[in-house]
Amino acid sequence: MTVGIVGLGLIGGSFAKAYKKSGHTVYSFDADKKMLDFAILSGAVDRELTFENIKECQLVLLCVYPDDAVEYLSAAAKYISKETFIIDCCGIKAKVCKACFEIAKKHGFTFVGGHPMAGTQYSGFKYSKASLFKGAYMVLVPPKYDNMAFLEEIKELLEPAQFAHFSVINAEEHDRIIAFTSQLAHIVSNAYVKSPTARIHKGFSAGSYKDLTRVAWLNEVMWSQLCMENKENIVFELSNIISSLEKYKKALEEDNIQELKELFYEGKKIKHEIDG
Repeated sequence: MTVGIVGLGLIGGSFAKAYKKSGHTVYSFDADKKMLDFAILSGAVDRELTFENIKECQLVLLCVYPDDAVEYLSAAAKYISKETFIIDCCGIKAKVCKACFEIAKKHGFTFVGGHPMAGTQYSGFKYSKASLFKGAYMVLVPPKYDNMAFLEEIKELLEPAQFAHFSVINAEEHDRIIAFTSQLAHIVSNAYVKSPTARIHKGFSAGSYKDLTRVAWLNEVMWSQLCMENKENIVFELSNIISSLEKYKKALEEDNIQELKELFYEGKKIKHEIDG
């Protein structure tokens, strides 16, 4: 199989290495020509992906920011074979899928929304690895939900990445859930380290601090775009957590230890119910 990968950051670089390791041919495009040249020199990529050779790809993965994914597909659409599958890997789905489904329908190829649930606090090709997606979930937003053969074909195309689970969902529901599981977590982590105490924490922190602050080290350009394009869902989640925090603050201010214990117990009980 020949796979095209647009964008050689952490996600795109890891896909390139995974497919190359599995013996497939990898074409890639990156706005940073030096990065593309390095990826080719390192052996992760065979050659540059162009509008001239994109028709040779059975699969093209769009591993760039949401606006860039739509822009690239719009420009490349007339060169893409009707036999090619396009899957984006953006962190939000509604905006990307709406635009890309329309582009695919107009030009006769197949587009599927995707979101690999894997990553690290680091970004860039430097930190990419072939095993990044091994055992992870892959979320799919297909143009049709009632064709199991179609979904199996998508899974087969993604087999070299070694995903362990696939979730199928519509774009709007994806964005509602991801606002809680990912975007809220990044905002809270990023806000948490702004305490003046953070600068003198060394020697007084262990697992709790590390767990809560891991994703504070984020890519501000990408996360600003993701959050803005899913702002209604994120504002809802922020309102919920702010309301909850106010209850803890009020219990402390009023020396109400019973209320504080009940708040702690409630959170522990919910965690047990949802995660076991």
